[in-house]
Amino acid sequence: MLRFLTAGESHGQALVAILEGMPAGVPISSDRIDAELRRRQGGYGRGGRMQIERDTAEILSGVRHGLSMGSPIALLIKNKDCSIDRLPRVAHPRPGHADLTGALKYDHRDIRNVLERASARETTARTAVGALCKCLLEQCRIDVFSHTAAIGDVVASAAWKSGARFRQIVEQSPVRCADPKAGHRMMAAIDTAKAAGDTLGGIFEVVASGVPAGIGSYVHGDRRLDARLTHGIVSIQAVKAVEVGAGIAAATRAGSHAMDEIFYAKGRGFYRKSNHSGGVEGGMSTGEPIVVRGYLKPISTLMRPLRSVNIDTKKPVKATVERSDVCTVPAAGVIGEAMVAYVIASAMLEKFGGDSLREIQRNVAGYLAQIKAF
Repeated sequence: MLRFLTAGESHGQALVAILEGMPAGVPISSDRIDAELRRRQGGYGRGGRMQIERDTAEILSGVRHGLSMGSPIALLIKNKDCSIDRLPRVAHPRPGHADLTGALKYDHRDIRNVLERASARETTARTAVGALCKCLLEQCRIDVFSHTAAIGDVVASAAWKSGARFRQIVEQSPVRCADPKAGHRMMAAIDTAKAAGDTLGGIFEVVASGVPAGIGSYVHGDRRLDARLTHGIVSIQAVKAVEVGAGIAAATRAGSHAMDEIFYAKGRGFYRKSNHSGGVEGGMSTGEPIVVRGYLKPISTLMRPLRSVNIDTKKPVKATVERSDVCTVPAAGVIGEAMVAYVIASAMLEKFGGDSLREIQRNVAGYLAQIKAF
């Protein structure tokens, strides 16, 4: 089984990630991880912090001569802005953030102790973990990619498509949107929000293609693949809702327009002509692309802060203003990829076992032959 831990504060010395359970023999390099970290740092609407940091991962253990060893992989990502001990005390909690509830829970009289760990800066370490998981999935011909579906009230009309062209359009867009016209309107909406001292949320979509049918299980709730994917996405800071496939729209449709009819062709096996289920039925992958959407609320830090209360005097104040972004939806998609990659890699290892990449690949190949001949 895969499991990971992260440690570190937003303005601490570094972020640390440890991934346990990676099989031996998986090609891994710092360059591959750093490429994912750069993708996370990009996107129109990011704040000044991303101009300071140049995130790179140092592999401390678990990799030798470019291959995983089967032992825990430890990663270190140093912060350039590591001023945590010099930063001022915070007493004005921000609505929408962990500030107040975290201070109450842990008995902190300085909210700085809460916001430093609750910050989305932690997702840097998670993105690095996701990069490691992608290294494994790629060896099993599974691809995980994301794009921006909406920012504010601007909704993209372009749907996900397989192939390099779609990926190229998304990665070249400042907001990671495959619809150029919508992308320009998204940027204008971000500019308007910034001028007003406000922030914007939106929707990102993650698609995992190449996942074999039968990953996950229907026998217990905590083993259902859609439950695990939902948990992974909603664990990302500021995500308030998750959708698998046409989940929200399906709630308003008749059953005859919400299901994916089943077909069979010799040499191809069972397949669907639609994918309303988002690649998951009964808690298991169907073999179709897995589609998950994350709904991101606007960032809590506003340059024109909302009303709050001083935790010492209990008098009305304006909420604390920290250096922050206007919109993080493009970056959140990359983080969503990391969490989807982690969940699917975990479920793949549970299904196929194995302590080495070659063993896993043999097990996957045997299973694919089995279901093709079903």
